[in-house]
Amino acid sequence: MKLIDGKAVSEELKNTLKQDVLEYQQRTGRTPHLAAIIVGNNPASKAYVGNKVKSCHQVGFRSTLIQLPEDITEQLLIEEIQKLNNDPDIDGFIVQLPLPAHIDEVKVTLAIDPKKDVDGFHPVNFGRMAQGLPCYLPATPYGILLLLDRYNIEVSGKHVVVVGRSNIVGTPISILLSRKANPGNATVTLAHSRTKNLSEITLQGDILIAAIGIPDFIKEDMVKDNAVVIDVGINRVAAPDQPKGSKLTGDVDFLNVRSKTSYITPVPGGVGPMTVLGLMLNTFKAAKKEIYP
Repeated sequence: MKLIDGKAVSEELKNTLKQDVLEYQQRTGRTPHLAAIIVGNNPASKAYVGNKVKSCHQVGFRSTLIQLPEDITEQLLIEEIQKLNNDPDIDGFIVQLPLPAHIDEVKVTLAIDPKKDVDGFHPVNFGRMAQGLPCYLPATPYGILLLLDRYNIEVSGKHVVVVGRSNIVGTPISILLSRKANPGNATVTLAHSRTKNLSEITLQGDILIAAIGIPDFIKEDMVKDNAVVIDVGINRVAAPDQPKGSKLTGDVDFLNVRSKTSYITPVPGGVGPMTVLGLMLNTFKAAKKEIYP
């Protein structure tokens, strides 16, 4: 079993990006600028956005954080988005999810200019991705591709089983790994919580990607011998023995599954840091107008 160290890979690639940003600044006189909108006081959302702001500083980006109240109306939020759409100084921006229940996430996503959609969630970018056209890839699938590439994990001709069908992770990674690309050219099965005989399917996976959002959902008897396991889950669960009374765990029962795998990502320290890196890379592409000249 080899541990896939997303933290180490992300730091290495951030250092490379920092040099690229420096060269870009010297050539153009501009500094890439990422903005983030956060609504309310969700502690997890604040932590995620804090990590993104920290990464901006690491690679030499400017960052702007827009904190809005929990009870903001949908219309006022969309007006804030339009301001960022129209601000030539902002290269890309994100609206941190989840949003309060009274706000329609689909309307918010559609309000974002695809040229500045560095999360890769807008249907225009999603459609371009599905057709193999230049686009901003959703940050987490982008990070997974980078990990598979960095660890020289063969994907072509393999059977990839993805558990979870969200528009943020499961569906896009299933499309990306089935494309004629590298990493890609896999045969992909997209399973989910209503899949019958799920264990029979996951046991076929040469590469198993867990993105279902249920702590320790993937058990040892669901994993093929020597499989590559990518755990996308980030779940906070009770842990009375920990100082905070809780801990982070993934969607995979790591302690029992790891011995069956050839490669496995830990939680934390696996896919999470690579998601932030994907966002940074998309923002740099936006600054350079690489996707939308």
